Amino acid sequence: MAWNEPGGNGPKDPWGNNDRGGRDNNNRGNNNRGGNQPPDLDEALKQLLDKLNGMFGGGGNNNRNSNNQGSGAGGMFGIAAAVLVVMLGFNAVYTLDEQERGVVLRLGEYLKTEQPGLRFKIPLIDKVIPVNTTKVREAEIKERMLTEDENIVEVELNAQYRVVDPVSFALRVEAPERTLLSAAESALRHEVGSTEMDPILTTGRAELAEKVQLRLQDYLERYQTGMVLTNVNIKDARPPAQVKAAFDDVQKAKQDKERFINESEAYANSIVPEARGRAQRQLEEASAYKERIIARAEGEAARFDNLYSEYKKAPKVTRERLYIESITEVYNNASKVMVDVDGGNNMMYLPLDQIIKNMPAQNKTNAISDNDISRLTDRVLNEVRARQNSSSSSRRGEGR
Repeated sequence: MAWNEPGGNGPKDPWGNNDRGGRDNNNRGNNNRGGNQPPDLDEALKQLLDKLNGMFGGGGNNNRNSNNQGSGAGGMFGIAAAVLVVMLGFNAVYTLDEQERGVVLRLGEYLKTEQPGLRFKIPLIDKVIPVNTTKVREAEIKERMLTEDENIVEVELNAQYRVVDPVSFALRVEAPERTLLSAAESALRHEVGSTEMDPILTTGRAELAEKVQLRLQDYLERYQTGMVLTNVNIKDARPPAQVKAAFDDVQKAKQDKERFINESEAYANSIVPEARGRAQRQLEEASAYKERIIARAEGEAARFDNLYSEYKKAPKVTRERLYIESITEVYNNASKVMVDVDGGNNMMYLPLDQIIKNMPAQNKTNAISDNDISRLTDRVLNEVRARQNSSSSSRRGEGR
């Protein structure tokens, strides 16, 4: 059975108005709502305000009609007070995670630094500034700068840093990130202005980044920012776009210069050792030739001494032997011999190559021995005598 069913036998009205139907019919007969109608929302709100007003010192139901305006204001004040108490309770509790540290200010003055966990503060008096002390943050700048040799370069710098002192980071500098950017630009301009353009664009970026990091860290410590740099990197360095074509031509000329120098050095490194080797070889050959000539002369002198001693013992045999050796040397270097005949006008021709060719095969395969030379000499002498005799006989016949 419903609580608003006619007869009053149903469950109790949750609003406490089971007899409201009769009173409404008597007091508000013109509304024609009856006891079975739902309660009026305005009436329910008034009853709730009355209860709250009673809790916070307001008047009862008997004085409701006379003090309706005062009781409404008191009820609203009670509601506002309750809401304020709840909000202050929630605001008094806060949580810091493992990466954060809380800088607590009491009436604007630094009080303490809270560690991670569930913490409490006095509402409207304490203020907590959470600072992340483990996150690696980044800052980037891109500027045109003048180098030491009065050239313009565009430099992009990336700086990574962490917060190590949350109190200094939160209180001593108004805008730490903006301060870092300004300090990084100042440090970069100082180092670029002290360096020529070529190292910045080629092989000097790592050294430039190290110098900028040292100078920038010194600035941050003097400003008491509570930040420490973990890495500084020169991402890019290039000439301005307006002069890039001319700069590329200059760089190409420099590369050609370096290439020519390297090729010349390589050629010199290959030629100089080769020339030194040839010179050393010639020196060695000259030294060997000298030793060979000296040894040969010494050998010839010793041979002459030996021949002289043998000549004194047997002059005829020694002369014949020397004659044969001389003829051997001459015939070894000549294939044809012209012999002048005594008492005649003709020259005799001896074809030694043909004579050697007609020699037995066994003698041809081997080197010419002393016996072969001796026989060849005897044949040549016999041939010469025979031709001389025939020439003399012909001349005598003509004289007769």
